[in-house]
Amino acid sequence: MIQVSETAKQQVINLMSEGGFDAAKDYVRVGVKSGGCSGLSYELDFDNKMGETDKVFEDNDVRIIVEKKSFLYLVGTVLEYSGGLNGKGFVFNNPNAQRTCGCGESFSL
Repeated sequence: MIQVSETAKQQVINLMSEGGFDAAKDYVRVGVKSGGCSGLSYELDFDNKMGETDKVFEDNDVRIIVEKKSFLYLVGTVLEYSGGLNGKGFVFNNPNAQRTCGCGESFSL
């Protein structure tokens, strides 16, 4: 399960609308790929199609899809949004990450 904070929800809805997506029926695709200074990095995109190996979650009225291989790395993660002058944008608070880089965009297990 991946959770979505209230601030992340509002930002997702706004960005999906700007990008021509409908938050009521389309998805936020969250994933993990090799790379970044800590070994693994997060991916976040919008999608209107599900793949055969995707898992679907809904939290705080946001529909999330995660490819099966990425799911194990993301169990229990909370998607948050940090705005303001020093804000980082979307932030993944991942309880599985043993080490993260300074920018918060990559992690290792």
